[in-house]
Amino acid sequence: MPFLVLQDGTVFEGEGFGAWPTDKGEQAGEVVFNTSMSGYQEIVTDLSYAGQILVMTHPQIGNYGWHDEENEADKVLLKGLIVRELSDGEGSLHANGTLEEFCQIHQIWGLKGVDTRALTRHIRKQGTIPGVLVRRKEDGLRYWESVKQGELDWRPQTHWVYQTTTAESYEIPGKGPYVAVLDCGAKRNILRSLQEYGFRIRVFPASTKAQEILQSRPQALVLSNGPGDPSELPEVVATVRELLPRLPILGICLGHQLLALAAGGETYKLPFGHRGGNHPVQDSRTLKATMTAQNHGYAVREASLASSGFDVILRNVHDGTVEGMEHKTYPVFSVQYHPESAPGPEENQKIFEDFFLKIGLIMD
Repeated sequence: MPFLVLQDGTVFEGEGFGAWPTDKGEQAGEVVFNTSMSGYQEIVTDLSYAGQILVMTHPQIGNYGWHDEENEADKVLLKGLIVRELSDGEGSLHANGTLEEFCQIHQIWGLKGVDTRALTRHIRKQGTIPGVLVRRKEDGLRYWESVKQGELDWRPQTHWVYQTTTAESYEIPGKGPYVAVLDCGAKRNILRSLQEYGFRIRVFPASTKAQEILQSRPQALVLSNGPGDPSELPEVVATVRELLPRLPILGICLGHQLLALAAGGETYKLPFGHRGGNHPVQDSRTLKATMTAQNHGYAVREASLASSGFDVILRNVHDGTVEGMEHKTYPVFSVQYHPESAPGPEENQKIFEDFFLKIGLIMD
């Protein structure tokens, strides 16, 4: 039977599904968990999971099949999917297929029958840890020994943002004002949320320089979500730094972190991240709390923002981490969570309207 072998030597056994090869092989990635009870389609196709092995904590996954229209991207860069019980998903009348069929088509290695509770508790105790999917546990142990000896590197040579971003810019028609989106692995529902307001949207690759974006004369800029460590993207941070005083900006998730770095702040890796649709966030101005959808492994260090020009206006109720910032001088605002709520609670979708009303792009 196949195994997940963590870098610390811990082994979890399961039954393979999806796109496992018939011969030897391994699939390595950072092992993370998501606490959402539904929305596995949007989660699996969220490019913020690029390079990761995802553990779903809900005991049954796949029960309503697979609906292609709910995909968040056309490509999938998830390394593996681990579940307790895999459902055939035969109960949905609207399904295009099953979760397992999707994994087979998109080369996702799956492992079912795993004690996901024990695995999640291990990650919470030890912190996020890399793992490797293998057919024999001995192969997994040898893999990590080779990594230790410097013979292998489980990490990619190219930052995952550059593997998720669009290859070239493209336009989404609309009759309203023109909004630019810097695509660092953008979810489709962020673009859909902008479309709902009728904006004309131009999506730019993450490597686009500030001058090229400014030459297109946008009326606002959205910095999207995306995978990986934001501090390893100095060239994108430099672009954001140049645009910060020149355009109204809305940063989402990774975009929020890039804004903080561009203003002189710092980011750091969370012990096991925030991933799920049940994270409470409180507004320090109104004391109102909302439930949010989140998917990130890094956070902004609040103490580093003292001279950044940003005020922290939103905090995570669980651990006090920074969930939202507003600039004191410029029309720039950001949130760490996912206001497009796909999947997750829908009470934060108003963030888009609030931002564009503030900068005068939506009239009452």
